[in-house]
Amino acid sequence: MSRLKIATPNKAQLTVERLYKDLERHIVASPPGLCPVDLQLTFLKLCHAQTCGKCIPCRVGLGQLAHLMEDVLEGRATLKTLDLLEETANNIMDSADCAIGYEAAHMVLAGLDGFREDYIYHIEHGKCSYHITQPVPCVALCPAGVDIPGYIALVGEERYADAVKLIRKDNPFPTACALICEHPCEARCRRNMIDGPVNIRGLKRMAVDNARANTVEVPQKAESTGKRVAIVGGGPGGLSAAYYLELMGHHAVVFEEKSKLGGMLRYGIPNYRFPRERLQEDIDAILSTGVEVHLNTRIGNGEGEIPFEKLREEYDAVYVAIGAHTDKKIGIEGEESEGVISAVELLRNIGEEKMPDFKDKTVIVVGGGNVAMDCTRSAIRLGAKKVSIAYRRRQEDMTALPEEVEGAIAEGAELYSLKAPNRIEADENGKVVALWVEPQIIGPIDAWGRARPIQAEVPLMRIPCDVVVVAIGQGIETRHFEEAGLSVKRGTLAAMSDSEVKDVPGVFAGGDCVTGPATVIRAIGAGKVAAANIDEYLGYHHVIPCDVEIPQVKYDDKKPCGRIQMGEKEAAERKADFDAFENCMTKQEACQEAGRCLRCDRYGYGSLKGGRAAIW
Repeated sequence: MSRLKIATPNKAQLTVERLYKDLERHIVASPPGLCPVDLQLTFLKLCHAQTCGKCIPCRVGLGQLAHLMEDVLEGRATLKTLDLLEETANNIMDSADCAIGYEAAHMVLAGLDGFREDYIYHIEHGKCSYHITQPVPCVALCPAGVDIPGYIALVGEERYADAVKLIRKDNPFPTACALICEHPCEARCRRNMIDGPVNIRGLKRMAVDNARANTVEVPQKAESTGKRVAIVGGGPGGLSAAYYLELMGHHAVVFEEKSKLGGMLRYGIPNYRFPRERLQEDIDAILSTGVEVHLNTRIGNGEGEIPFEKLREEYDAVYVAIGAHTDKKIGIEGEESEGVISAVELLRNIGEEKMPDFKDKTVIVVGGGNVAMDCTRSAIRLGAKKVSIAYRRRQEDMTALPEEVEGAIAEGAELYSLKAPNRIEADENGKVVALWVEPQIIGPIDAWGRARPIQAEVPLMRIPCDVVVVAIGQGIETRHFEEAGLSVKRGTLAAMSDSEVKDVPGVFAGGDCVTGPATVIRAIGAGKVAAANIDEYLGYHHVIPCDVEIPQVKYDDKKPCGRIQMGEKEAAERKADFDAFENCMTKQEACQEAGRCLRCDRYGYGSLKGGRAAIW
């Protein structure tokens, strides 16, 4: 009898596994902006190729769906084809034996529902509504539309001041985004096809560390137009709009409620992530354009406040860019107890250098976003004896950046995942003594693709604590603007896609007050869009100049190479204070990382569109 052998992968199996990984990387690198019908057909054919062929719905039905979609793309379809597509997909979902057939048909139905107008455009016009003017993936995913391949190439040649100039053409906060941007641009980096995304934020950090924003000259201003624009809010969105309006020749006047500029960059992000002196570098560069600022000035109808109607009368246009500075309640028993503090209040106090005393206290942070992680890591630095995070979903479902969660845990925070807050227990003096939570089990996937938690059939859990920090989101104070006639919908100002407030000519709004709490780069992008549209409203068509020559493409960029990660201080060292903990790349590291960029702006995808159609 022959002996049995331990099963090991043979060459064919190993090759197939590598092909699967290559396919996964190509899917990750699939750029946004492609024809959605064509993209959906590609995925449908991929599913069809994976079927076993035993049941007719998969073997025949998916093929029929593919033929019908090809008819749409090739101009052979009519509007009745859409009904046939829908009927066929529903039949496959009802009769397929395996998940491949079911999910493939479900995907087609989701597309028919989500972008039906694109199907119709193909049928009626014989072409895609998207045309072929899409920017490269990283630029498409940057809310400010920054020329990312361009400044990466400049950093690779150690032309740091030119890199800052190029960034600032579309984003006047290069330092802020170099330190705290969530880098959505990396999500579809085409370098994924080879190894992994380029460390885009790290390369921006290299630029601003070697050419400080306040030392790099801003572009020359256009001739004065005599127009004046009032900007309500001195955060990243408001200051971005002010910067571009000044460069266009319009005089921007910023009204800020607090004693210092910066908004949530100053009052919502702790110093260890974004030192205040680095924030000031960006602000100084913006103010050098001539922006007029009024601090400690509140817009409203109260005593000492400026009525919004007065701004409309005295200025040629108004841009509302207030941030999300009010806290949200959980809505549970005991939330008014002494020792319960909102994330907004905690981070504002830290921003104003009014440090809370958490020494020897047990702190629990409720929430799973980046703000919750900021609160957690700040509580550790404030001397808390123990800091925990209570989150109703799993760790992998947290909306915070993975590195922020990992950093908090490395610094000693304990994570209570799948624990939903139920009530807060207080003693006879009304002080917090414990948080009661409902254990959860993970359940069905929701509309956003995250698994929804379901209450577990087990007793409530008591977590002793002295302080509960509520970090479940922020709200916008809109009452004064609503009283002034601005439309408010679901707690935010109702602005159109061009930032102009509906039915209120000359008034524009953007950032958190329109979208709800979002990222810094989205606020900056909104400010840029608003400035361009205010310029158009005032009867002009200015274009911001940038005379930086971008380096030529190098052709030795396709060899697989690991991604350079930013270094950090050791957890035991960094958690002792609020000093910055992330280290910049070395020149050797930056040159190597910049060399990984595939320069999709020149080859491999299409030309980078720098015209007005791309917002600017």
